[in-house]
Amino acid sequence: MKIFNQISEMKAFIREQQASGNAVGFIPTMGALHEGHLSMVKRAAKENNIVVVSIFVNPLQFGKPEEADRYPANMEKDLKSAESAGTHVIFHPDVMEMYPEGYKTYIEVKEISDVLCGVKRKGHFIGVATVVLKLLNIVHPDRAYFGQKDAQQAVIIKQMVRDLNMDPEIIVSPTIRENDGLAMSSRNILLSELQRSNAAVMYRSLKKAIELVNKGISDCCRIKSEMEQILTNQANAEVEYISIVEAESLKEVKKIQGKVLVAVAVLFDSIRLIDNVTIEV
Repeated sequence: MKIFNQISEMKAFIREQQASGNAVGFIPTMGALHEGHLSMVKRAAKENNIVVVSIFVNPLQFGKPEEADRYPANMEKDLKSAESAGTHVIFHPDVMEMYPEGYKTYIEVKEISDVLCGVKRKGHFIGVATVVLKLLNIVHPDRAYFGQKDAQQAVIIKQMVRDLNMDPEIIVSPTIRENDGLAMSSRNILLSELQRSNAAVMYRSLKKAIELVNKGISDCCRIKSEMEQILTNQANAEVEYISIVEAESLKEVKKIQGKVLVAVAVLFDSIRLIDNVTIEV
């Protein structure tokens, strides 16, 4: 497995591979790799000749610099996990390599960045879109893989790729869960044992939404009310939002019709987790 820290090295390698006719699959990450990331690596290894994983904690998507500093990191473990799952190349630039002195360009995908997580996390998705655009231009993959857990991010990236006439196929992979249903996330490492146990309530609330829809209930107010009751009954769980939106436009809906995204964000003390399920009727 190769490790590149410089953009020029990464681009030169990709040019060689594509000149040889090799398809490139790409998984952008901030490290702290878990089975959700590795499931995408394994899929990419089946669908491409070369698999590239980036590990870069992007400061632009954090509200405060210290939040980026607190992001969990274990490079040695990440390298072993990535290689065992089928990664051929790690791209691991530093901040100055990605945002050199004088950097002035930022990407904003309007409207769909301003809802759900975008309400409280102003500027977050500008940081996400900017770094993903840069990474896609550097790696120039045939296919790029994102997780359904970060559903809003995936919608934004697909919109950006369409709007800017970019080449990569954007593939959204299913959420990988722990045995109790908690969506795998790098942030889970930060949870105490009690917080970790409490966090399973998120998936219970989402399963309640599925159960209600399966019973023929389509009123979103009722569904959200029952989800909120489950979440607020859990000690140390502070609900940031419960939303039911159209799966692609992310517009709020009053009634379940077609394909919708049921999404939640919950704080367990200071640790913020998100999760969602897609329902189609």
